[in-house]
Amino acid sequence: MSSTNVYSLTRDYQNPVNQNLIQKADSISAWQSEYKAAICSLDELCHELDLNIEDLPVDYSTQQQVFTLRVPHSYVQRMQKSDPHDPLLLQVLPNHLEQEIVSGFTKDPVGDLHSIKSSGLLKKYHGRALLLASSRCAIHCRYCFRRHFPYSEQNPRHDSWAKAMDELQKDQSINEIILSGGDPLVLSDHQLEKLVRKLETIQHITTLRIHTRLPVVIPNRINESLLSWMKNTRLKLIMVLHINHAQEINNELKNKLNMLVKLNCVLLNQSVLLSTINADTKSLLDLSRKLFSANIMPYYLHMLDKVAGAAHFEVSENDACSLMRSISKQLPGYLVPKLVREIEGETSKRIIDYQ
Repeated sequence: MSSTNVYSLTRDYQNPVNQNLIQKADSISAWQSEYKAAICSLDELCHELDLNIEDLPVDYSTQQQVFTLRVPHSYVQRMQKSDPHDPLLLQVLPNHLEQEIVSGFTKDPVGDLHSIKSSGLLKKYHGRALLLASSRCAIHCRYCFRRHFPYSEQNPRHDSWAKAMDELQKDQSINEIILSGGDPLVLSDHQLEKLVRKLETIQHITTLRIHTRLPVVIPNRINESLLSWMKNTRLKLIMVLHINHAQEINNELKNKLNMLVKLNCVLLNQSVLLSTINADTKSLLDLSRKLFSANIMPYYLHMLDKVAGAAHFEVSENDACSLMRSISKQLPGYLVPKLVREIEGETSKRIIDYQ
């Protein structure tokens, strides 16, 4: 991930013309400060959690790699201290098993590179396109399917989105834009608003979907400035959050998400089925119920994308189907996510029949 100082994102706010944005600078800098202060050291993480680093299956070599440890303090505070098996900790802890070469696990598991239409613009499915708005994330999840993605070569901001906008303007079959990354909410709200205003000029685009984990790990990301531009767009708004475990949802996150609900922003969740983290009936039941309590609808439960370095998280399809049968007997249908797998070249996510 890029090592660009997060405070470079605030330069747009120094323009005296943007008086309204300047007045909101304090609330914006709060989440940026949290972003910058994220834990990037195994020693610091273990100190925060009262853990002995020698007792963990960690991989010290990742500290010298591009995909390093990164986790905000607000997320760490939701972990159980002195518990090396905490489900939130295991999502971010570099594991020595990441260095194993496992057949079928590749650097581009879902064919992103074959779907590129212009720099940072991907189209896989009819009616929608995905824009890689940022290369950076607030948290580095060890199972991330884009952990090897060549972001430096796929940066649509190099030309102020011009090539991506030209491509979208030409393709009138596209009515929905998905902002992804990295995490699109790493961008400042001024940058996001500029991008959305460009998208709004393309008349056949009616829906904006934001895929993000940032509000989950730093709830302060939902602030007045974000709500301001979201309130003033003509596009139908959907936010797809990425929450894997009920422990990730606290009252602070619930309160922040309520602000989005008041804007009629649809809130969905997609999870990844992960061994040792949520691959049991109780965890999945708790997650769906906790999501609903936060006004988020369960959407997808993904089978693990087979990205190199994440094989130790894999759950077999048979076990996944057994879990789905179990939770579907105990939940109303609207709280049962679709079990899906993404396969390169297919025209949609493959919905797995578990009955």
